[in-house]
Amino acid sequence: MRVKRKGPPVIAVTMGDPAGVGPEIILKSASALGGRRGGPSMLVIGDLAVMRETARRMRGAPEVRECCVGDVPAALSKRLSVLAVSELSATARRPGRPTVEGARAAFAYIERGARMALRGEVDALVTAPISKEWLNRAGHRFPGHTELLAGLAKVKLYRMMFAGDALRLALVTAHVALREVSCALTVRTVLDTIRLLARHLRECHGVARPRIGVLGLNPHAGEHGLFGDEEPRAIIPAIRRAQREGIDAFGPLAPDTAFVRTRNTFQFDAAVAMYHDQGLIVLKALEFDRAVNVTLGLPFIRTSPDHGTAFDIAGTGVASASSMLAALEYAGRAAAVRAAAQRRAA
Repeated sequence: MRVKRKGPPVIAVTMGDPAGVGPEIILKSASALGGRRGGPSMLVIGDLAVMRETARRMRGAPEVRECCVGDVPAALSKRLSVLAVSELSATARRPGRPTVEGARAAFAYIERGARMALRGEVDALVTAPISKEWLNRAGHRFPGHTELLAGLAKVKLYRMMFAGDALRLALVTAHVALREVSCALTVRTVLDTIRLLARHLRECHGVARPRIGVLGLNPHAGEHGLFGDEEPRAIIPAIRRAQREGIDAFGPLAPDTAFVRTRNTFQFDAAVAMYHDQGLIVLKALEFDRAVNVTLGLPFIRTSPDHGTAFDIAGTGVASASSMLAALEYAGRAAAVRAAAQRRAA
């Protein structure tokens, strides 16, 4: 049952792998957000000792305080609240030295954060980076955060979306080999992606009738079947179905010109790409430091920075918090828009 709250959104932030840059970029983001009025409150789900040790290594880091279940997170301008889910050994707390113990703890942070989001105890979930390799070594066989969270939420239909300051796009297929993409493209998979993206833009961005550009798979969007059958077989029928449902979807767009801007503006509110690199090469070229990963289809808002654990620089103090900060800002805005819509509907 959703908890009714007044005031700024409360965002749960999972600490990620304790040996990675997650603790550092969380503290840096908290410092950046602390001086802003009306910003979200943060509750870090992780290890109290790791967060305090990281704060001691940093200049100007907020004070880290322990927060118990049911407590209201402290205002960011004063201190950062941590819900302690683990008590890691000194070995597992070393930056840049991943361990199975640390990976198991990272899984526990995600599990607790997802449960809190599902119960409505927080307004959004932001996840710091984990290591897929070490998560699997710890016995948790998931390709990554997206699949893990979908499993915890018992959701079968979900998609990866990526957003920057100017560009938003969702992927029909994500972590699959390129040779498998064609078989994975069906009317259903393309249509489901369009639907999920349109719903997210309505609910979390307040766009009443979002305009969605749908890319083709082949050069020149297939040239009317000359270069492949994916467009007439799957993509075009999906677009037509979406249009009949009232979604302002159009395409298929030729992939090499789909992201050309007129007066620095794209021709759509968001795009649907058929496979991972088709969309992400453009997004990361434009907005590498501010790219945010968003999971569509979950019953709660979830974002994350679009980078990994960076074990090689963990503990050095040089990690950029730009993407984590963008993920927190995105989650805060989305939660505020959703809450306002729910108040109007009540």
